[in-house]
Amino acid sequence: MLFHEIYGTYFQTVSRILTEAVEHPLTPGEINRIIQNYAFEESSLSITESLGAEHWQLLKDDGTTILKNKPTIPLTMLQKRWLNAISHDPRVRLFTDHPIVFPDVEPLFFPEDIYVFDKYSDGDPYEDAEYIRNFRLILDAIKHQYPIQISITNRRGKRVTTKTIPEYLEYSEKDDKFRLIGTGGKLGNTINLGRIISCEKCEDKQDTKLSKRNRPHPRTIIFELVDDRNALERVLMHFAHFEKQVEKIDDRKYQVTIHYDKEDETEILIRVLSFGPMIRVMKPTAFINLIKDRLSSQKSCGL
Repeated sequence: MLFHEIYGTYFQTVSRILTEAVEHPLTPGEINRIIQNYAFEESSLSITESLGAEHWQLLKDDGTTILKNKPTIPLTMLQKRWLNAISHDPRVRLFTDHPIVFPDVEPLFFPEDIYVFDKYSDGDPYEDAEYIRNFRLILDAIKHQYPIQISITNRRGKRVTTKTIPEYLEYSEKDDKFRLIGTGGKLGNTINLGRIISCEKCEDKQDTKLSKRNRPHPRTIIFELVDDRNALERVLMHFAHFEKQVEKIDDRKYQVTIHYDKEDETEILIRVLSFGPMIRVMKPTAFINLIKDRLSSQKSCGL
């Protein structure tokens, strides 16, 4: 049923019309608005006539429908198999304790069927109860825009506490980690969720005055890429969570522009170097100097 007609534009549009008609009578203008938003302009003639008493008899002259319940479209077998497949992903438990599962349907695939060859093995602990709790609290704080108090362990092994207003979450497929992007905290804009020891909603009224600060102007790196050994595909995956533009220069060469925050500069540097001669940084000069310093340091250390 993947390409069944009931999943096409016309059936979807009729379904939306009938859904609104169940709630209240529709005027001809409201019907045309729905058709224009979800179907083709010329569909207003055929759909409007077909819904009436002469054809499908689903819509009465007064704009009401004979239906008592809103129409639904059943899931295809492929959709059910897909839902069963993603229910096995441990990250699903970050969002719900009861993922949708169809016990009589075989999953489309299992986690062990997918092998990512260029991925770190120290991903976040998605099945840890405290991690799940922190993740859901952060999601709620993002949705309702209230400050939270976070405690993490710094590089010296000391516990550090900060308050921040969460803006959004980022996920890196290569690192298999989530990062919180927020403002107003003393630890910077980016916090790895895996480092969070505790996370609580700020109840103090004074905490609601924690103001958002302007995020620093993002930095930019421009490099040319030679598409050998699927380099372009790997670059797009490595830098998936960064804003970027890709411009084709010729059949094998591309120009890539990546925008990032200052806090991510070391990570960007390491990833650029990992591609060796397939990447040549063009701008800025400051980043080129960082590459030179890094290579000089590795050479002096015998790496």
